[in-house]
Amino acid sequence: MIFSVGFLAQILFASRTLVQWIATERCGRVVSPLLFWQLSLVACTLMLGYGIMRHDLAILLGQSITYFVYIRNLQFKNAWAAFPGILRRALIGLPGVVLAYVFFKTHSGYTELWNNPEISLSLLLWGSAGHLVFSGRFIYQWYYSEKLKTSLLPQGFWTLSVAGAVAILIYAVMRKDPVLLAGQGAGLVIYLRNLYLGFSPFATNKNAP
Repeated sequence: MIFSVGFLAQILFASRTLVQWIATERCGRVVSPLLFWQLSLVACTLMLGYGIMRHDLAILLGQSITYFVYIRNLQFKNAWAAFPGILRRALIGLPGVVLAYVFFKTHSGYTELWNNPEISLSLLLWGSAGHLVFSGRFIYQWYYSEKLKTSLLPQGFWTLSVAGAVAILIYAVMRKDPVLLAGQGAGLVIYLRNLYLGFSPFATNKNAP
């Protein structure tokens, strides 16, 4: 049951990457399609649930960082207003509900996540660092998008994607987590392809650095 939720989220994450890759190959440059951000928000919501069920602070931390960036990009795409008002309010409040649930559900708040017997402290720190780098790519993306007032996927986004994916793959192997392993393994190929297109002299209308 737990892995089913995680795999469904990773399928959606993989689908968004595939959608972006196909659109990029068609245009000959890195693009930021609307469906990429819609799938991102749904998948992130599922991963927050998966992180709770796995008692995995690294996953919860990483997904919480990127959640509102997805919403902001939907605003850039003029798609956020199309959501019903009650759904928008529920989505905005979801991360707060998740964090409150984790705190009040466990006997000692977040300390139980740090003291998960299945994860050593060094492994947790490595996984958290990997998720921070991987999630940080969206903070980087958000910065450039705010600067230009449009949704884009700059070159640095793909550099951070590759670095974060490699770190999370190592974490997944050590954690014996098939969900993270499948998701990051599949995505790494496309991240490298986007990175190549960004540097390629044959690419047209390349995004910001």
